[in-house]
Parts: sequence; structure tokens; C-alpha cells
Amino acid sequence: MKYYSSRKKSIRVSPAEAIVAGLAPDGGLFLPQRHSSVMTAQLDKIDDETLAVRILQALFPDFTEKELLHYVQAAYRTSFDKGDIAPLTRTGQTFTAELWHGPTAAFKDVALSLLPYLLTAAAKKCGITDEIRILTATSGDTGSAALSGFGGVPGTTIAVFYPAGGVSPMQEHQMVSAPGTNTAVCAVRGNFDDAQTGVKKILASTVPPAGVRFSSANSINIGRLAPQIIYYFKSYRELLRTGAVELGAPVDFAVPTGNFGDIFAGFLAKKMGLPVGRLICASNQNHILTDFLTAGVYDRRREFLLSCSPSMDILVSSNLERLLSLTAGTRRTASWMQQLSREGRFDVGPDVLAALREHFDAGWCSEEETLAEIRRSWQEDGYLIDPHTAVASAVGRRLRREGIPLVVLSTASPFKFSGAVLRALGAPAEADDRLNLKRLADFTGVTPPAALLRALARPVRHKNLCSPDGMEAFVLGMGK
Repeated sequence: MKYYSSRKKSIRVSPAEAIVAGLAPDGGLFLPQRHSSVMTAQLDKIDDETLAVRILQALFPDFTEKELLHYVQAAYRTSFDKGDIAPLTRTGQTFTAELWHGPTAAFKDVALSLLPYLLTAAAKKCGITDEIRILTATSGDTGSAALSGFGGVPGTTIAVFYPAGGVSPMQEHQMVSAPGTNTAVCAVRGNFDDAQTGVKKILASTVPPAGVRFSSANSINIGRLAPQIIYYFKSYRELLRTGAVELGAPVDFAVPTGNFGDIFAGFLAKKMGLPVGRLICASNQNHILTDFLTAGVYDRRREFLLSCSPSMDILVSSNLERLLSLTAGTRRTASWMQQLSREGRFDVGPDVLAALREHFDAGWCSEEETLAEIRRSWQEDGYLIDPHTAVASAVGRRLRREGIPLVVLSTASPFKFSGAVLRALGAPAEADDRLNLKRLADFTGVTPPAALLRALARPVRHKNLCSPDGMEAFVLGMGK
């Protein structure tokens, strides 16, 4: 099987080459030529590791089952605090998939614990002996998860860029205190879109130093995106085991959405045979995706708002390109991406919008509604959630279909956003989230993740700041 560019089908590479490259040479994102089904009548009997291997091999057939099993075991067996990458919890009338039990307490750990194994193995399959320099833009959680995953990995270095003042204090401390001699972190004067655009430009047009190859740990890299499919299948399997759904019956998923990677993984799960009903795209007050899925017009020419759910503060959702390419083809997608770059907007028209609406619903939450949902969840269900999960929970409950199970993807520990959660619960909060973490634990009686306590004990190591135009120089200067 080959992978092709979302903008040009004649650009074709092997799965290993797609993982190493991260981004297609024309600026597009790689997509698989086919989507093999991994559904089986015995889904409820399959264990976690076997399920993960089947999904990954369907997408990356140039890796053997033995190789993939080794990577899955190394990535997941000891690094998740419940011994489970995505435990499913009943919360009121819905179910919640807790994706934040990994080493940085966010859903990105599921993919970024595994990506270093896939990437280094893919490089060997391609005969590459160069250093792989990972370039990553983050709106909050990808950065710390990528630093955790790639820190100390031989043959790699990693540079993480985040918007100065645009992440939570806990997210920032996790990044700027990251250990590892092969790690570099830099705040960018601007927002996440500035950082993401900068990384894409470097990947597309900057010549790396001799003996170095660039790649990415963002979800633009198919090797980062693919493992996120696992927890859709896993959640469905758990519903089968508890009798909440019969095999073949649909299940809806509500996903807090910024860069469109997590929800697109759900769309790929559906194309691989999982009976996904509706994918509910839940946005915060930067509701560009809700507007697009409602009217078919994507327009980034709007005010960028900072919210209490900063990982969703995004106006250019990269993975939407993959969905458009699968829905409308590469030519139209390339034209829309050119329009977006040139004019700041594009209109897909009623035919494409109707095709998208066959799979997706959308809604958004104001800041007040987000905080109210945190408070409601705690008071009614006794369940503590972070602001991103609150957005998905509120929108999901609003759009829930009677008689069809709804799974809310919980993407981060509430203790990563202790200040916002305390305010939602009517408790005083400090400016220093290290104090807020303890205060939230005392106020609720909930134990914070050990991973966050360990991060808070680390000293600050990275104090870099640059403009978007300075990102290239920062990357080229690493190791000097």
C-alpha cells in the first residue's frame, strides 16, 4: 500500500517514507490509498495489544506484527498510570473515555509514546542514518507529550514551539522543564497558528543541516495520527463488553476539536469498519470549525480569542485538509488550500457540505458555558473534568441522540487547568498553577496525576523566545 498527498495523488510513498517525511513535498498531508477493515465478530474478545497491532498493521503493512507488538508493548505497558491507555467511565447519561493517564496527563501521550518507535524504525526501513530532527508546534499538550516521547531517543532531536502566553501555566512548565539533551523548547511571539505555519514552512522549504532530516510530531504526521484510532475501537469494544451496545449498532463520539486530528482519527476508524454514528465536532469560542460544518465556508479572517481551553485556540485546522481530500478529491482540496493561504477563506459548496454532514455534527461553547459544564459535571455526576472535556461534554449532551450511546473523549486531566477548574467550582484560584493543583486536590478530594507532580518538581531549563520569522534560525542553530 502507498500513501499519497492530499493535494496531488501522483505523489506516492511507502508508509515508512510517509512517517519519516511527516509532510508531503507539495505541502499536503499523507493519506493511505485504501482503508482495510479491522472489524470482527470477535471484537469484544480481542485484548488491547492485539487490537492496537491490527489497526496499525492495516495502515502500515510494511511493519510486521512482531515489530508492531514490540513497539506497542514498549510504549504502553508501563507508562500509563492505570495500565490502560483509555479507560471508559459511565458519567450520567454518557460515557467518558479518559485519554489522560499517560506520562504528561493528556491524550497526546497515546500517540506520542508510540511515535518514536514507529519513526526510528521507519527511518531504518528507508535506509536513513541521518539524525531525525522533530519539529513540533503546540497549542498546549502536543509539546510536552512529544518531549516526553522523544526525550533521550538516540538518533533524534526535537524542537517544540508554543505560543507565548497562549498555553496554561501547567502546560508551559511541563515544556520548559523538559529533560533530555536532545530537546529544545521555544516560545513564539504570536498564536498557535503562527507557530504551526512556521513549522510547515520549515518542513516544506528549509534545507536541513548536513546529516539531518526534518520530520514532525504534530498530527500532520500520519504516524502521529494513526495510534489515535486505537481508542475509538477500544471504547466501542468496552461498550460491547458491558452490554451497552450490540455489535454493529452505532455509537456517537463527542470530540473537543482544534486542529481536527483527533476527530479525523474517528473518521478513519469509521472507514476501517467501526460502527461510528455521528462525530460531534465540539469547539470553544474560536468556533471556526462549527461555522464551517454549518455553512461550508472556512474563514480564518476573524479575531483570535484566548480561552480557558487553550489547546483548542486554533483558526487553521490542519487535518481538515485530509477530510476534504477524501471527500472531494485532491484537485479541489489543493485549490481550497491555495485560496486559504491567499485569501484567508474558501467555500466548499453545498454538495461537499452535504457529504460532510453525513458524518459530522458540530456545536460550540462560550467561556461561561464551558465553566458551567465543569460545575454541572462535578455537582451532578461527581466527576471532575477539564475545560476541553467540558466543551465536548456540553456540546455532546446538547446533540445527543436518544437510544444511541455517546462517548465523550476526555483529552486532559483537570489538574492541567487547575485555575480554570477552581473558578468553575466557585473556589479561589492563584496565578501560580502549582498552588492551584494542591488547592484543587484539597477542595475536591481527587488525587492529581503523579506525572504532573513530578513535572512541577523539575526546574526550568528552556527560556527561549523568538518571533515567527526566527523559528527557522532556531531550528538550524540547534546543537551548535
